[in-house]
Amino acid sequence: MKILIFGGTGFVGINIAAALLARGHEVTLFDRAALPRAAHQVFAGYGTLLTVVQGDVTEPHSVEKIIACSFDAIILGAAITAGPVRDAADPASILQVNLLAQIPILMAARRSGVGRIINLSSAAAYGAAALRNTLLDEETACDPVSLYAITKYASEKVAARLAALWQSDIVSVRLSAVFGPWERATGTRDTPSAQMQIIAALQQRGEAVLSRPGIRDWIYAPDVADAVALLVEAEKPKHGLYNISTGREWSALQWGQDLAALQPGRVCRLAEPGEAPTIDLFSEADRAPLSVSRLEQEFGWRARFGCADSAADLNNWWAHHGEGT
Repeated sequence: MKILIFGGTGFVGINIAAALLARGHEVTLFDRAALPRAAHQVFAGYGTLLTVVQGDVTEPHSVEKIIACSFDAIILGAAITAGPVRDAADPASILQVNLLAQIPILMAARRSGVGRIINLSSAAAYGAAALRNTLLDEETACDPVSLYAITKYASEKVAARLAALWQSDIVSVRLSAVFGPWERATGTRDTPSAQMQIIAALQQRGEAVLSRPGIRDWIYAPDVADAVALLVEAEKPKHGLYNISTGREWSALQWGQDLAALQPGRVCRLAEPGEAPTIDLFSEADRAPLSVSRLEQEFGWRARFGCADSAADLNNWWAHHGEGT
């Protein structure tokens, strides 16, 4: 298959590209940011199967031009993961990238006969409902609060409406808290994952300090990539929305301690009374986990990585590629 990934040089996009290339697909990455040098080196063996195009997803002419190259599938991954400060200062850019840019893409894809579109949404779409429920499935009523959450939820609704009107094959996926290879500062993600913050803190200060354990159904980016690749390749998904998560919870503290154990002299711990934490856990409370029953029952899919093995894998990846991101 010939597949186009918008937001393709972001860390989730690169992981999805790696999974698709490994399956023999032809992949084009479209993004304002360049592909990291280390990723160029890793992907060098795929030759012409990989194309990287620098462009702005908010420019309809650029979008239409690239989609006209005839793709079997498109993955919508361009997004600004904004915090409260950017919500207040620049709401227009958040809405433009996360929601309004979707429309020219979908219209151009329809004209070009693209077979399937995967819209990358987020568990953030559940919003305040994630604190009122013990498990979040695809039928849970959403209550998004931040502009990121609102735009992601709206993108799902727009995709579903147009899919019904056009009889198009558009699938949205809600990603749980993602971390993993190729995560780096690009300006589109205001707060890095807790895991990336822990890595940076251990490198810079020798210890990472958390305000609380930070329990969540964290998911490793290569697992996200496997699930998205499965949905790209599936003959006909039964649903228009799927959660992608590990389906189990662990704490950021335990993950950090598993990582620190692989690096002599490094420590990950809870803050002492009155001590300021060095890791931002995004919120004051832990949200409910996402149900993965729909994806598991339909496709038999389960995440491969848990707490300790994702820490070991990312530690090994960082040793070989981290400085090149």
